[in-house]
Amino acid sequence: MNLQPHEEEDGKKVWLSEAEVEKLEAVADDTEQTIAFALGARCGLRSAEILDVSPQDVVETDAGWVVRVWEGKGDKFRETPAPSDLAMRIQTIGDVRDAPSDEPVLSVSSTRSLRRWLQDAREQLAEQEDDIGWQFLSTHDLRRTWASALADAEVDPLLVLDWGGWEDLETFLEHYNGTYSPAAQRRAREKVDWL
Repeated sequence: MNLQPHEEEDGKKVWLSEAEVEKLEAVADDTEQTIAFALGARCGLRSAEILDVSPQDVVETDAGWVVRVWEGKGDKFRETPAPSDLAMRIQTIGDVRDAPSDEPVLSVSSTRSLRRWLQDAREQLAEQEDDIGWQFLSTHDLRRTWASALADAEVDPLLVLDWGGWEDLETFLEHYNGTYSPAAQRRAREKVDWL
């Protein structure tokens, strides 16, 4: 678990490695929770945006699978990439359920419910992994994990800015790219023999 000092309420910000994202998804109680966690950590959606995703919002484009966010922060439309397995899972739910395709895929409608799901998962992981760092994980940290993973993969920051729905590059860099991801730190340490 990678913790960094931050000015937020809890005093910490967290980035998850790919292995830690997989652990988080694995402790989800059901498919619905797995989807919610993945929409944050693998698509960079904000909590309120996660709640609004419906099967019709997940579409395959020339660029690959995307999640359409119709009314993101500031009521702005954007498309953000989605892993194909997540897209297929959401599409399958849309195909097998009786609800219309424009109804949200999650049965909960409050960010409080999402926070409760994450709290249960992080408590389980803190105990299972014997790592108190999990206790600091927030839904916003899932978005931060996504942005950090893209930065670590050297995706153009302007493209990440567009996918994530940020107003300006300065805000993005200040809040999401201010310190280095666990993978970047590991690569730097490998350059030093005594570390």
